[in-house]
Amino acid sequence: MTTTPSRKIVVLSGGSAANSLVDVFNELIEKNNCTLSYIIPISDNGGSSSELIRVFGGPGIGDIRSRLVRLIPPTNAPILHFFNHRLPSSSIDASAEFLTLLDLTSSLYHPIPSPQALLIRSILSHLHLEILKRIRPPSSTFNFQSASIGNLFLTGARLLTGSFESAIYLLAIIGGVNESRTAVLPAIVSNFTHHISAGLTDGTIITGQNAISHPSAPTALPESPNVAIHSNNAQDPSAAVFHPPGGSESAPHGHHSTAAYPIEDATLPGSLPTLRESQLQFSKSVDQPLSAPIERIWYINPYGQEMHPSANPKAIAAIQSSDTIIYSIGSLYTSLAPSLILRGVGTAIATGPRFKVLILNGSLDRETGGFEAIDFVKAVVLCCEQSTQTQEAAAAAAITTTSNSSGVITGLANPHPHHLQQQSQIQRRARQFITHLIYIDHPTAPRVDRELLCAWGIESVRLYGRKGEDGKMRYDEKALTQALGAILGRRDGKERSRRNTLEIG
Repeated sequence: MTTTPSRKIVVLSGGSAANSLVDVFNELIEKNNCTLSYIIPISDNGGSSSELIRVFGGPGIGDIRSRLVRLIPPTNAPILHFFNHRLPSSSIDASAEFLTLLDLTSSLYHPIPSPQALLIRSILSHLHLEILKRIRPPSSTFNFQSASIGNLFLTGARLLTGSFESAIYLLAIIGGVNESRTAVLPAIVSNFTHHISAGLTDGTIITGQNAISHPSAPTALPESPNVAIHSNNAQDPSAAVFHPPGGSESAPHGHHSTAAYPIEDATLPGSLPTLRESQLQFSKSVDQPLSAPIERIWYINPYGQEMHPSANPKAIAAIQSSDTIIYSIGSLYTSLAPSLILRGVGTAIATGPRFKVLILNGSLDRETGGFEAIDFVKAVVLCCEQSTQTQEAAAAAAITTTSNSSGVITGLANPHPHHLQQQSQIQRRARQFITHLIYIDHPTAPRVDRELLCAWGIESVRLYGRKGEDGKMRYDEKALTQALGAILGRRDGKERSRRNTLEIG
């Protein structure tokens, strides 16, 4: 007889990195009779999501889709394969393949039962109708290049129902995701796009999540003869050159007028140019260093002004009623921070879960170069503190500057409140947001000062990982499951595992 789950876990994460731990979390909730809610940001504006945002507006759905598809059970492998499939990298071939999805001739449908196939086709057909309403060749087109079918489906379902939550529910139901045990919650419930900016310690401001984490040259619409954006260096967004219609001379950086964009899309006139361009081409394997460390993250409106959105009420409720919250692996400032800084999240974390576990990344990336474990802790604490600021206090940190084409703004920001906080103040607040830190003991992983963490009231859990194919360290799934289970089942702070892969102290 199946018992009713008695405990609740919340996982804060982004998309691809945390997908590698889904099996760990699944085993954790099965062994501990728990339910689990993933809270995932909607600020992603890279890849095929960027083209959907450009044409239709709406939330960045790539990370939500990625987690939903990862949760589809192996028994529904044909559905999993369908929603994981990407169209060809050639826009012409991609458009042709999309048409086979509409007339049911695609081989992807063959193993899928007819009721599901017809339902999926109807959603994609509605998306196609919405595309036809918007295209005005040759200037306004839709680029199917490398589009994720799961992203196309979620967008079509959202446009049909008018509800992002309904779109998520529909994909989960078709995929057979057990929502009574595992829920995927967007950090913000909205039919509008929410972008983020990053302020660096040298005063530089980077606009858009993709530019923060995976710099790339904006991608032009290949079918448009009037507009082209080229770069000799795909990893250097500042190398992008804009060729306006009717001339070969490039416009100066930072002077992209609305007239220079004959494309009619979902962005408002006067929006920052970097938010109007598709970001179809970027590399996750190249970490181009930032000019300085990231100081903080904030949300912006289309004109670059700071805004302070509230979190999804269901996400707040899930955190408040949970026994444990887990900060999963992934990009610190583009996977975790966009959820943590939302209004209401910091207070919910401070007052809700008993255990607050940070799983430290096995390696450093572009966003965290030179970081030690304590720097990750500080960043989480400051993001949670930022969440609790009042609208008036946050407005005092607003920045008025100009943007150039690469999404980088150079200007003088007002001091953020955390400049005024002494480390001792952060230290006193740390345990309200983090009680445990799990890390991999390896020279290439972030350095961990266990004594310092203990002085901050944070217990450290050391694991020995394994090296992945890319040479980066990965968590051993069994050891990580055991470590999390030990934390969830603890009654005091003195338990220790007998395994040599786990040490709590």
